[in-house]
Amino acid sequence: MKAKAPRNKTLSLSLEQEEHYAQKALVLDTHASLKKLSDKIILQDTIEAMSFMAPSIVDLMIVDPPYNLTKNYAGSKFKKRDFEQYCKWFDSWLEKADRLLKPNASIYICSDWQTSIAVPLVAQKYFVLRNRISWEREKGRSCAKNWKNCLEDIWFFTKSDDYVFNLEKVKMQRQVIAPYRAENGKPKDWSEKNGKKIRLTAPSNCWTDITIPFWSMSENTEHPTQKPEKLMAKLILASSDEGDLVFDPFVGSGTTAVAAKKLGRRYLGIEREPKYAALALKRLELAQEDKRIQGYEDGIFKCRNT
Repeated sequence: MKAKAPRNKTLSLSLEQEEHYAQKALVLDTHASLKKLSDKIILQDTIEAMSFMAPSIVDLMIVDPPYNLTKNYAGSKFKKRDFEQYCKWFDSWLEKADRLLKPNASIYICSDWQTSIAVPLVAQKYFVLRNRISWEREKGRSCAKNWKNCLEDIWFFTKSDDYVFNLEKVKMQRQVIAPYRAENGKPKDWSEKNGKKIRLTAPSNCWTDITIPFWSMSENTEHPTQKPEKLMAKLILASSDEGDLVFDPFVGSGTTAVAAKKLGRRYLGIEREPKYAALALKRLELAQEDKRIQGYEDGIFKCRNT
């Protein structure tokens, strides 16, 4: 492998390491129970793998599917389709995923601005729409004749009106600009910590505190569309409890599974590319010793990763 710059922490594997870790992934060819699937990465086409999985086992599903863009994933190319064909493809795997969810499960589906049009059209066939989170990607290529694309969506659905939402787990720490005091002189809805006046506030559906993984972050990999651990941590903490099973049918380099492991949940991910499945398994191995999530410290989400 080419030598990296001293501050470059991007996780990369040699061909021998890729083969070693990919061999640890699960391949399904018969019915698989929850016990067999818990804390596993499956190396397989997601529709094929889901057909072997036991029903009603998933507490939380987080999906980061290929957006409707032509993109190269470790040599396999996903080609952009017309809108109707993309919706049909989207429905083909979502229908399989639906039967895996518990009646009180929650679902989050990631999308860019174009894909975002398709998500509710298809997903509302199966789920109850709760909200749309829009989060700022502080990186993005400029356009000569259009607005720079720095925004993505995450659609929040549930299977029913009975679902988990842990508001206290995802409150954000903000610095207080106007620290009001009560008549008795005590702080009003704020406290002082390390010399700073802070307040814990309920999160909105507009997130500006996310940093995309880059070369000097240890969570960074060679996956072209990797999501940040902090992003997944928010979804996992809000919509699952410790011990719950978190499922990602397009797990890529493993961010959802890694965040779930670090937060005391069980994980299950499917990935069809050996290179990315190997990266996911290596990251999960590293997560056994290092539970840190950048931008999340002592149970608090910071306004921007540091």
